[in-house]
Amino acid sequence: MNRIPPIVIPIMDKLLSMYFRLCDLSPCTIDLNDQTTLHFWTPNHRKFNKPSLVIIHGYGGTSTWQFFHQVRSLAVGFNLYIPDLLFFGKSWTANSDRSDAFQAKCLVQGMKRLGVDRFVVYGMSYGGFVAYRMAEIHPQEVEKVVIVSSGIVYSENQKENYLGNIGRDISGILVPESPQDLRLLVTLAFFDHRFINWPPDFMLREFINVMHAANRKEQRELIEYLLKKDANPNIPTLTQETLIIWGDQDKVFPVELAHQMHRGLGSKSRLEIIKNVGHAANIESPNQLNNLINSFVLGD
Repeated sequence: MNRIPPIVIPIMDKLLSMYFRLCDLSPCTIDLNDQTTLHFWTPNHRKFNKPSLVIIHGYGGTSTWQFFHQVRSLAVGFNLYIPDLLFFGKSWTANSDRSDAFQAKCLVQGMKRLGVDRFVVYGMSYGGFVAYRMAEIHPQEVEKVVIVSSGIVYSENQKENYLGNIGRDISGILVPESPQDLRLLVTLAFFDHRFINWPPDFMLREFINVMHAANRKEQRELIEYLLKKDANPNIPTLTQETLIIWGDQDKVFPVELAHQMHRGLGSKSRLEIIKNVGHAANIESPNQLNNLINSFVLGD
């Protein structure tokens, strides 16, 4: 019997795209070369009296799904550039490189194609790994850095303990295949995760199909690249001012990793811990997150 194609999630996806358009953003696709294509949401009218802010998503959906709580408020003070990372949404590459550094280089190249040479980066979870590499590799282009819930600094023992506590293959959770997998992901990512019990299984299957079916293998390879890297508690120090934001109830990357990163980056970094918030601070506490970003970048 033929399966019914997804209906509810594609409609919601279109509604989110409409909302981004109402926030004065437009979608565009950039071909970096004959191998790599990036999809961005960009401002309809760039205002040169505003700083440019690149917002980079993590796992759990495309940029519209992850940042719809934040985009309207941030668009007031910034020219927003919101990409979909490679193998998410309409972004794709034939290149075999699965590193966060390759994602970073592609995003910087994409920004240059858009005519933006200086910008602030804000990365969430996996997007924080990419944002960090952008700042490290391209210090002239990246003015300031905001890292949210990104466990970049850890020891080998910490990695083994965290993965052991989760008790499952992490790539199978971040790239779910079943409603049970998706419910587990939400339970890990949110402090208050009761809402995940409401949607019926068919809707969760639709979400999984829309977000992951086309590039499931490649999305898992991105995670596996990070897991195979040697743990390094002493990451390169950035030259830029850096704001680190974490939920105190984060079960994906425990808050001790935030303190380690803060110590490693030294006096040019600032750490903010949000109370009663899990890993998904962008959804659980968007207003507080936006206020911290505005204060850090704009001085508001």
